[in-house]
Formats: sequence, C-alpha cells, structure tokens
Amino acid sequence: MSQHKGLLRADGFTFKQFFIAHDRCAMKVGTDGVLLGAWVPVARVTRALDIGTGSGLIAIMLAQRTGSDVHIDAVELDDSAALQAAENAAECPWAERISIHQQDIISWAQNREARYSLIVSNPPFFTPGTACSSPERAAARATHTLDHAALLGCAEALIDEEGFFCVILPEDAGNRFVEMAATRGWHLRFRNDIADNENRAPHRVMLGLSPQPGELLQERMVIRGPDQRYSEAYCGLTRDFYLFM
Repeated sequence: MSQHKGLLRADGFTFKQFFIAHDRCAMKVGTDGVLLGAWVPVARVTRALDIGTGSGLIAIMLAQRTGSDVHIDAVELDDSAALQAAENAAECPWAERISIHQQDIISWAQNREARYSLIVSNPPFFTPGTACSSPERAAARATHTLDHAALLGCAEALIDEEGFFCVILPEDAGNRFVEMAATRGWHLRFRNDIADNENRAPHRVMLGLSPQPGELLQERMVIRGPDQRYSEAYCGLTRDFYLFM
C-alpha cells in the first residue's frame, strides 16, 4: 500500500509496502526499530514474537520478510499503542499472519506453551527519572516497566532451543545486557555496532543471542558516509522498506 510522495499521511510513516500510524503511540517510528526489523535473522524462522511492539512496526516488518507460513505474535502493554498496532497490522498486506496482544509480557509469557524461533524487542533503556515529553513516553523508555533481567526471563521461557533473541540498545547498555545474558546461559551469536559516521563511536548495538553456543558474527555499520549521504550498508539493509532508498 505504498503511497505517492505527494499523498503521504502526516499521522505516521509511509513505507514501501505498508503504513504505520503512530499518533497514539508514545514511541514513534524511528531508526532503531527500522534497523532491528531489517537486520534480525529470519532464514529459519517458523514463529516470531515482538515484545513491546509499540506501533507494530517490527512485527509488520517481520511479516514482510518471512514466508507465508510464519505467524508473528506482538505484545504491547499500553492500551492506546496496542490498539494502534492492531489497526496498523489489520491494514497491512500480511494481516492474517500478525496477532496483537494487549497485555503485560510477563503475565502473557506465563500462559504460553508455544516456543518461538525468533524473539525481537526494541526494549526500554532509560533509567527511571530520565526526562521525557510525556508519561507514556517515559513508561515506554524506562526500564522500571520491564527491566532487562525480566525481559531475558521472558525470552528464556519462550525461546526455541535453536532460536534467536534479538535486541537493539545503546552501546553501553548493550554491553551490560550481553554480560547479564551470559550469566543466565545465553550465547552472543550476532553483533552489529552502529555509528552515525566513520568518525563517531558506535551509539547503538544490535545483538542476537541464542541458548546454543556457536560462532559469533560481528559487524560494524555507519549510517552516513563522508558526504553525509546514507551509506551503502545502511541502504542495503533498509531499501526494502524506506521509500527514499
């Protein structure tokens, strides 16, 4: 449902194959979510879960990237965001493969028997007290609503033996997340450090964890080249989604 650039809606973000309304979500469409949704490994995915789906962006991206037999569950605590995610999913081309659940992920995980070959989360990372523009945004970004230990616990309860749990975090928080995960038996299998340009230190890191040990694939990506244009790597990762790629 791509739209001509002259017809772009102002209440959200238009991608090549779908539209994300986010006017009722605390967390808007942003680079972090797009990067994670485009990056996570989907080659052998049979069932996927998006924890804290917000507007539904990553769940819908996963639906675009996976086969017709792959179902995606997406869990969101906030009422308004969950309703908007459900509306976005219902209007996308893969609506029949996406289920939005308005619930606390900790409670939801306790009642699930299904296991997932891919679990994805763009999780909270600001500590309580960080200034935000609204209480809803503060809750979406603050770790007191779902701290990283609880997030790992949910993933442990729901991951398939051969599955991957993927997150995006600030570099320092990501390093702590890897250390915490290792103490709980997770193995780091994918890591991509993201920098604005070659002269900047990485400000985000995407991580892929697995219950199973194996080789670590480590990469570094810059978003913009020396001319301030988007880098080839960034364009290659996101061109199936962004209209301007």
